[in-house]
Amino acid sequence: MNIFFSGIGGVGIGPLAQLARDAGHKVLGSDAHESLTTQALKEQSISVHIGQDPNWLEVQHTLEPIDWFVYTAALSEDHPELATAKRLGIKCTKRDELLQHILTEKNLKLVAVSGTHGKTTTTGMLIWAFKELSIPVSYSIGTTINFGPSARYVPGSDYFIYECDEFDRNFLHFHPFLSLITSLGYDHPDTYPTKQEYQQAFSDFINQSSHTIGWRHDLKQLPSPDQDKLWQLGDNEVALITLAGEHNRRNATLVLKSLEYLGLGHEPALLESFPGTNRRFEKLADNLYSDYGHHPTEIAATLQMARELSNNVVLVYQPHQNVRQHEIKNLYRNCFKDANKIYWLPTYLSRENPDLPILSPAELTEDIVNKDTITVVDLDDHLWSEIQSHRQKGDLVLCMGAGSIDGWLRTHL
Repeated sequence: MNIFFSGIGGVGIGPLAQLARDAGHKVLGSDAHESLTTQALKEQSISVHIGQDPNWLEVQHTLEPIDWFVYTAALSEDHPELATAKRLGIKCTKRDELLQHILTEKNLKLVAVSGTHGKTTTTGMLIWAFKELSIPVSYSIGTTINFGPSARYVPGSDYFIYECDEFDRNFLHFHPFLSLITSLGYDHPDTYPTKQEYQQAFSDFINQSSHTIGWRHDLKQLPSPDQDKLWQLGDNEVALITLAGEHNRRNATLVLKSLEYLGLGHEPALLESFPGTNRRFEKLADNLYSDYGHHPTEIAATLQMARELSNNVVLVYQPHQNVRQHEIKNLYRNCFKDANKIYWLPTYLSRENPDLPILSPAELTEDIVNKDTITVVDLDDHLWSEIQSHRQKGDLVLCMGAGSIDGWLRTHL
């Protein structure tokens, strides 16, 4: 097939494009902006157009008919590119339907990693474990990793490991052979207006999975999951493994239990050399780390891990999306307690509700217990000088956020 991916630089669409190419399909696509992902795809001789221009799509369709138009949930239903694809009679779907097609086409057993937090790291650990065991495996992960591409189809593999997120109810399109639930809280109120709807979705996901492994304290929140399909772990079952961060040790435990369930061996040493994934406590230079976290639960967990490595932790934090800040502001109170110093940036704005007033740094930080450690800053040369000063003193500097902060950091190295 000839498959066009709109938003091909995204963390969900980009890996799927790589996977489709590996599976023998012709791949091309577009994105609004250049990114590390679009650059990587171009290096693999995949045709990528920056600008999401419907005219370019139509020209490509004329040159070689496009069979399938796959688009990200961020693309509006009235977007000119999508409207053009429909007018041309091209099959148009979001990513889940194409992935399911590939799973069926290649007869792969789906191992799905889901949960509120920890999906990316746990998926990366599971891929790493298969590689350490020299077992062929196909996979897709929503980030870049330094031990392989973001997605890969390996001929002859039995399993497909997938970071299966709940946003836009994506995970409910699948019926996994095995599911891992990393953690349960509440997120994506734009998809799930209430916590009860969020929990019901996870219960539904478990019921359409053949088997699920998760933590008892999480799973007991859910309404009517099928108990016969659950392997519930107690808090005393965390594996004895040499990894920094309590959340990492829990994630590793889920991976080891899944390997045990699959009959593939489950020695903790498999994961002790795990190099991590990009944007998840990624070491960029001495005393300098970048992390994608932007939810209070993720922030607290990552700071706890940083505290295990240093007694002097400096956090540079960029809140993500004003609409999200209205939802999580009250959760900030205690999540920064492991930071000795906090530099607080203005909120990175993306897909905003114009009717919501933009919350200022002062409003977002007013209830934080250690707000006396907070300095409001901008992404500028002064901040970079402060970061350099802390690094030279031996402080661990952790830069967190899902917006522009990571790219800004890398331009200064």
